[in-house]
Amino acid sequence: MPQGMPMPKWVYKDTRPSTDVEYFSNMTRCIFQGGLNWVMIANKWPNFETAFDNFDIDKVAYYGLEDQARLKNDAGIIRNRQKIMATIENAEEFNRIIRDHGSFQKWLDGLDKSNNYKVVIGRLKSRFKRVGSSTAHIFLWSVGEPIEYDTSVFTRRPKKIA
Repeated sequence: MPQGMPMPKWVYKDTRPSTDVEYFSNMTRCIFQGGLNWVMIANKWPNFETAFDNFDIDKVAYYGLEDQARLKNDAGIIRNRQKIMATIENAEEFNRIIRDHGSFQKWLDGLDKSNNYKVVIGRLKSRFKRVGSSTAHIFLWSVGEPIEYDTSVFTRRPKKIA
């Protein structure tokens, strides 16, 4: 975060989410923020919460064609088909993790966090849709994990305007 800017409310600094829904919501937010203006996402986030049933993992995991069509036509959210589908598929993966480990946090706590979370990032990338290295780093940071900023991951530079 740039110095002097307040920490966004969705970032868990010095604490961690207390529910699987909060982890799922943060992951979804990080996915939708990818490549977009964070302020725009912040302004639309209440619409996302409504559109995705407050990120109720069970409900989102069972979204069918009608729900997909509703989301793709909802002007209050970002209507990116791939990110919408990733959210639904990621809810299904959250359910698998919760079933197998009791909670997302227990699963996360059971992973090797050495070498600046290298294994954790790999597992997030392999298990969840639309989660690459940058998204994984931002997600882990946003849920209060003490991951260090990695300049090899954040390589994009702003283009000069002629």
